[in-house]
Amino acid sequence: MGICLYLASTEGGIGFNLDILETNVLNLAIILGVLFYFGRSVLGKMLSDRRSGIESAITEAEQAAAKASAALAEAQQKLAQAQAEAERIRAESQTNAQRAKEEVLAKGKADVEKIKAAAAADVSSEQERAIAQLRKRVVAIALERAEAQLQDRLQDHNMQERFVDRCIAQLGG
Repeated sequence: MGICLYLASTEGGIGFNLDILETNVLNLAIILGVLFYFGRSVLGKMLSDRRSGIESAITEAEQAAAKASAALAEAQQKLAQAQAEAERIRAESQTNAQRAKEEVLAKGKADVEKIKAAAAADVSSEQERAIAQLRKRVVAIALERAEAQLQDRLQDHNMQERFVDRCIAQLGG
C-alpha cells in the first residue's frame, strides 16, 4: 500500500490518467498478459481443434477425390464397353442385313428361274398341244380330201373295176 499512497501523494491523488498513449500501452500489456496466462490453454486447444478439423477435412476431400477418380475411371470403362458393344451390335446388324439381302436376292432369283421354267414348260406344252391339234387337223383334212378324191374316182364304174383288180393283184391273186 505504500506505493499506492506514494503514487497518490505525488500525482495529486487517485484519479484518471487521461494520457491516451500511456494508458493504451499499459492496458494492452495487461490484457496481453491476462490472455497469455489464461488464454494459452484455451487458444492452444482451439488451434489444435481447428488443425485437426482441417486435417480431417483434407483427408475426407482426398478420399472423396480418390472415390470420384475411381468412379470416373469405372464410368469411362463402362462407356468404353458400351461403345464397343454398340459397335459390335452395329457390325452384327450390318452383317445380318447383308445376309438377309443376299438371301432375298437369291430367293428372288430362284423364284424368277422357277417362273421362267414354268413358263417355258407351259409354252412347250402349249406348243406340243398346238402341234398335235395341227397334226390332227392336217390328218383330218388329208383324209377328207383323200376320201373325196376316192369318192370321185370310185363313182366311175371302170375305175372301180380297175381299182379292184389292182388291189387283188397286189394281194397276190
